[in-house]
Amino acid sequence: MSTTFSLYLERKSTLHRLHPLTKMALTLFCLVTGVIAPGEWGAFVVFLVLIMPLAAWARVLRRFLSTVAKAVLPFAISLFLVQGFFWPEGTPILQLGPVSLKQEGLSFAIRSSGRILVIVGSFLLLTFTTRPDDLMQALRERGVPRNITYIMLTTIQIVPRFQAKANTILDAQRSRGLETEGGFGQRVRALLPLIQPLLLGSIVDIEERAIALEVRAFGREGERTSLGELHDSQNQVVLRWLLLLATIAVVVLRFWLF
Repeated sequence: MSTTFSLYLERKSTLHRLHPLTKMALTLFCLVTGVIAPGEWGAFVVFLVLIMPLAAWARVLRRFLSTVAKAVLPFAISLFLVQGFFWPEGTPILQLGPVSLKQEGLSFAIRSSGRILVIVGSFLLLTFTTRPDDLMQALRERGVPRNITYIMLTTIQIVPRFQAKANTILDAQRSRGLETEGGFGQRVRALLPLIQPLLLGSIVDIEERAIALEVRAFGREGERTSLGELHDSQNQVVLRWLLLLATIAVVVLRFWLF
């Protein structure tokens, strides 16, 4: 399978060579640890201490941080403005005309932004280091139904597919004289000619993929063969179980000690 419609980055790193299920267990551990981390800044600490070093180990840190920032910053800014200034009956720490920045709202915004950061970072780390077809094959070999694996694969590919299609449409409109550079208003007006072709193209793409699946006997029962072969080892099996046990231990300790 081509990696054109995925966020996968080809690198020669140990993390890339791990079995997809091992990376899924690692992602689950990072995700759970960050989400249930205590305090306002607990999730940020998990991101800095655990997720960022893994991205550096996989040699995708620069692209990883850039993508995380683009995905998380809009949510963080919205949380800060909405929760910080419109938190009901909070403790004001800054007055700006008729509204005030509330301490409780700010704390909630920081905590929620950290959790979003960990969630996005964990899944991006998985998608940057795992080929979609390898992940699909690994799940299928463990008995996961094909329909579920296909849904997961489509979910991973939906953003890259939309980006590629949008760029193609944008280039076509530019070749016809559409002005896409300038002020904010000009950029907004330039988006309108892109929406309809993008939506219609996406519908056509769904139909074409459905036809391709039927041609390849997607719904056929029975054993299947694959051109690719995933290499697993006993050490990785042990590592996966250790990661799952560590995840359970983190949950137990979180609710027992805090």
